Amino acid sequence: MIEVRDAKKWIQNGSRRVDILKGISLTIPAGQFVAIVGASGSGKSTLLGLLAGLDSPSSGEIWLDGVPIHNLAEAQLASVRGRKIGFVFQSYQLIQTLTALENVLLPHELNAEGGGLPKARELLTSVGLAERMDHYPIQLSGGEQQRVAIARAFVVEPPIIMADEPTGNLDTSNGRMILDLLLEHNKRAGTTLVLVTHDPGVAASADRQIHLRDGLIVEDTLPFASDPAAEQVHHG
Repeated sequence: MIEVRDAKKWIQNGSRRVDILKGISLTIPAGQFVAIVGASGSGKSTLLGLLAGLDSPSSGEIWLDGVPIHNLAEAQLASVRGRKIGFVFQSYQLIQTLTALENVLLPHELNAEGGGLPKARELLTSVGLAERMDHYPIQLSGGEQQRVAIARAFVVEPPIIMADEPTGNLDTSNGRMILDLLLEHNKRAGTTLVLVTHDPGVAASADRQIHLRDGLIVEDTLPFASDPAAEQVHHG
């Protein structure tokens, strides 16, 4: 579903080059829940931004569901993002002038055919906001806003969900609820979930943890047992 081949990201600061990602290669199969973990400044959010096509690598390749997104023009990239990825941000990123229902509906209107209203209502109900659909973000708590953001991420039924510190601005109980909602939707829809987190408890619920340090993968707890070839070698 996602393949990264030696992706590097640097920024030029005058004559000085600052390396953020120093060569990342990984493959994420469809349906896997991956947590990307590491200290602040390790490159987690930068990597997620590259996977989501929100930014381009300085060198290397990124393939999303068979599409090489590292060299797409912005218009094509926006189209791929709109259909293939649901994104959940730490700061919710809701449009303040739209109601909860309108926020959820927006990606559907931009990227999908047919009427999305029944789907948007159903998703808001499923995240416990049936009574809050006509409220504006300012009238909702942080936890409620993040639940709107989750409903929005799922509305076009994308094959991939990406979340950047989705529980980072929330207290423990709201954070737990958000994680449970993401996992529950993920299992039901069979989507691939890539989540950046500082929280070891959140990371522990993933199928796989990728640890970054100083722009490199230092540990990848890949569940090798699910790979028949690896098992063959192991038992060899």
